Amino acid sequence: MRTSPTLIAMEPPAEAADSSVEEVIRTLTGLIEAVSRGRTANESSGNPAEEVLVDTEVDGSRYLLLRMRRLGSSRVQLSPREQEIVRMVAKGHPNKVIADVLNISSWTVCTHLRRIFAKLGVGSRAAMVAQLLELGVLASDHRIAPVPR
Repeated sequence: MRTSPTLIAMEPPAEAADSSVEEVIRTLTGLIEAVSRGRTANESSGNPAEEVLVDTEVDGSRYLLLRMRRLGSSRVQLSPREQEIVRMVAKGHPNKVIADVLNISSWTVCTHLRRIFAKLGVGSRAAMVAQLLELGVLASDHRIAPVPR
């Protein structure tokens, strides 16, 4: 999933308009704009993989706004678990098989893949594998062998 630096304010329908919801939207918009202004000044500081911009709860639901940093194309830093998942994806295993082999839930596999996609700036498993092969992070022996016909 890609994020856009632009912020779009959406007005709720007239019948659903509630002053508290509008106030929350104004507050969140202000927080995001303030954080964005502050981050452009400190852009040269450390490069964490993700940065929490807003962490709030509204009507019992937690909203977490993250800024995912894209690392330089020559330096992709994957955790050991992410490397395991990448190798298994490159061999063609679905999330359920990866989860069973690694003894984790398929939701956790999805979370790891989402973070890997964000680090690489890709949107699919195929693009992830192609980019990692191109960068030399994955060895060419991880490619799926063609099925004989």
